[in-house]
Amino acid sequence: METAHHMLLYGCTSPGSKKAVWNCGEMAKHDDTMETSSPCAKGSQVIYAWARDAPPLALPEGVGFQVGGKSPIQYLVLQVHYAVIDKFEDGSTDNSGIFLHYTERPLSKLAGVILLGTGGAIPPKKIEHMDTMCRIKEKKTIHPFAYRTHTHSLGKVVSGYKVRANDGDIDEWTLLGKRDPLTPQMFYPVMNNETIETGDMLAARCTMESNRDDWTMIGATNKDEMCNFYLMYWVDKTTPLEMKYCFTPGPPYYSWKTEQQLNNIPDKSASILDD
Repeated sequence: METAHHMLLYGCTSPGSKKAVWNCGEMAKHDDTMETSSPCAKGSQVIYAWARDAPPLALPEGVGFQVGGKSPIQYLVLQVHYAVIDKFEDGSTDNSGIFLHYTERPLSKLAGVILLGTGGAIPPKKIEHMDTMCRIKEKKTIHPFAYRTHTHSLGKVVSGYKVRANDGDIDEWTLLGKRDPLTPQMFYPVMNNETIETGDMLAARCTMESNRDDWTMIGATNKDEMCNFYLMYWVDKTTPLEMKYCFTPGPPYYSWKTEQQLNNIPDKSASILDD
């Protein structure tokens, strides 16, 4: 963490640049003289993320990400955001990265990741909830097995849920994961591995607390904030979800309370670490 702030491994149909190494432009102010490219030009999906000295990830037995062949993932792009770059000024280099384990043997259980997040802004000297929600519309059964939370310095709690209406149309909120995002940002085992079916909803909340004198915007630089909940899952004898991202505008434009599809919201328990 003293060198690399965080790393994201993207699966791309085509990469953002033909160069071996390029500048994504996310961690600096916009500069028209700087040549930048996004990680992916087409078919972007996050398949792994690391931050805050997190340990390695081990997938369940028989589960893997399909790459190459007929998969939409034709390229892997590693994005590294640095916390400190002073040590590179004398020409020193860095070997931050990840090790991949692969097999050429086909696996019936294919892994996927859906990233829940928000836009929005955090007012000065206040606590703000940043909420997101999406409904699963594809006719697939997904088996969640790991989750990861991510914010910058203002994050206090990040929680994620499966939401399913019962026979009385009352939403039942099943906790998938809850974490202090300033602890090691690894993928942790989900707190409940019940399957997620067509029509279920996924919801996440980031509770932010600002002691700053100015508004804080959602953005990629270390002066901005982020609200992310990653859910890793596997599917059996089918392909992962086409939906890779679930984002809402965030506050002040969106919250669970303004979402007509939601009820029985666990407002307090979603916002604190200890129920």
